[in-house]
Amino acid sequence: MPTDLPRPTHRPSGNFPAVAKPLGDVLVRRNIVSPAQLKSAMESAERTNRHLSLVLAELGFLDGNALRELLAEQYKVPSIDLGTVSQPEEDVLKAVSREICERNVLVPISLIRSPQGSRLILAMVDPGNFSAIDDLRFSTGFSIERVVATSDDVLQAIKRFYQPFEEAERGFGLAGELEGLADSAEISSHDVDVIDVATLEKSSEDAPIVRYVNLMLVDAFRRGASDIHIETYENEFRIRYRIDGILYEMQRPHVKVRNAIISRIKIMCSLDISEHRLPQDGQMKMRLSDGTECDFRVSVTPFLFGEKIVMRLLDKSSLQKDMTKLGLDPEDLEKLLHAIEQPHGMVLVTGPTGSGKTTTLYSALYRLSKPEVNICTAEDPVEFKLRGINQLAVHESIGLNFAAALRSFLRQDPDIIMVGEIRDFETAEIAIKASLTGHMVLSTLHTNDAPSTVSRLMNMGVEHFLITASLNLIAAQRLVRRICLSCQKEHVYDRKACIDAGLSPDEYTVSTFKKGAGCTLCNGTGFKGRVAIYEIMPMTDNLRDAILQGSSVSELKRVAIADGMQTLRRSGLMKLANGLTTLEEILRVTRPD
Repeated sequence: MPTDLPRPTHRPSGNFPAVAKPLGDVLVRRNIVSPAQLKSAMESAERTNRHLSLVLAELGFLDGNALRELLAEQYKVPSIDLGTVSQPEEDVLKAVSREICERNVLVPISLIRSPQGSRLILAMVDPGNFSAIDDLRFSTGFSIERVVATSDDVLQAIKRFYQPFEEAERGFGLAGELEGLADSAEISSHDVDVIDVATLEKSSEDAPIVRYVNLMLVDAFRRGASDIHIETYENEFRIRYRIDGILYEMQRPHVKVRNAIISRIKIMCSLDISEHRLPQDGQMKMRLSDGTECDFRVSVTPFLFGEKIVMRLLDKSSLQKDMTKLGLDPEDLEKLLHAIEQPHGMVLVTGPTGSGKTTTLYSALYRLSKPEVNICTAEDPVEFKLRGINQLAVHESIGLNFAAALRSFLRQDPDIIMVGEIRDFETAEIAIKASLTGHMVLSTLHTNDAPSTVSRLMNMGVEHFLITASLNLIAAQRLVRRICLSCQKEHVYDRKACIDAGLSPDEYTVSTFKKGAGCTLCNGTGFKGRVAIYEIMPMTDNLRDAILQGSSVSELKRVAIADGMQTLRRSGLMKLANGLTTLEEILRVTRPD
């Protein structure tokens, strides 16, 4: 529950000030609308059964923000930006139905409990709607405190607050339907070979199964999950979401309906529902009622007790295209921008799977994309479609690997080439030759840090002098969970623990540490979203000399730090000192320097 909401300077307790006049009278008296305009708007509002403020805004007679400040002054109540208000608790939403909110253009945002009685805070477009206030005071038993918001903000908040709540309510009802379906199911829960295709098709089209799968996909998207894991065990069937890099168990449907759920997902992805022995890959698209789209990349793999499905959610709206918002420190950002804006050379981004490498590369491509530049990418698979960029999906099964794609690109007159991953010597050799012949090459590698990338290339068979001649910069990165802004509070860490982690005594003294207390917005975890930490290693003259001399990884790291490189641990500690993440997160994803 938010505790930093603006408190009304006047607390209504049943007797409202005489100055509080109907909305229309206030607007006419202030010469914001004419009596004729008000009459026309009131007739339209009555005819369409909508609130007067919505009609006035639609007709262009008033600006929402101006009206908000006017009414705040008129009724002696605070104004509020509902975009900064977190999800109210469930009992707050239960106190006022969505129908009442939409009819009166108001939304409950908090319930303040005290020994003297509970106070329900309402965000209203028209705080002079005393009829609605009296009705809610009577029906809820709470005293009412008012704050003013714009009509657009209130309508968006109603949708944002009530939709997850209503979906959860529908989900609970569906669980009962699934249990009933499981009780009557005649599907074997152990031997998938005895199930014929007709049975699977019929069971997967049952209304409860269809609704359950749809709700699961929407729920995962709403929660900000990056992956859905649907797992089969001998006597269990569970569904887990990966949220901010951590897996959380969400549901345990009855084991008897697992084949129907798996078959439903296969049908949605146009996969073979009769194949249970070989892995299958597919994809599908989901479009929500508000027009939001999300792509799903689906992998089905047979394990000991049945098939497991992992679905990767690719939310187009979450793609960060602005490099300044990736989480880079200003100095590191300047180094990276300088490297990718060179006329030729190679920039490598390294890190484990799920560390945000693709986002960094896409942000770089988005910045480099111009009408006069030809950009070609080879990806496995293409995760997001970028306008103005030629993207190719590799298919190893037909011989179209990264190396073959690179050879083809060189005949396509490219200026910039992006290779999804350098996996072998052949791909590395072609990429390096392309960077030496006037092309900018961007790619990724799986290494633990920036200096070890040089060793990895050498192990592939790339010569020392080719590495020094082609490389512009190596960027290693990780993702750490960001402290939830809604429930963050100051926190004091043990001084010795912070200094052992790498902070200096002076840095510990001036740092502002924070931690999330847990709220409905972050599902009680204290974290909401993730932020990247980076290790940016440009190829300096000292580093080139060290590589040509065959220096070890530790020696390369020492030289890079001496030349100004900030390590992953150091980057994480700066995020900790600025109150963006926690010490536990930094220790979880980084190694000591």
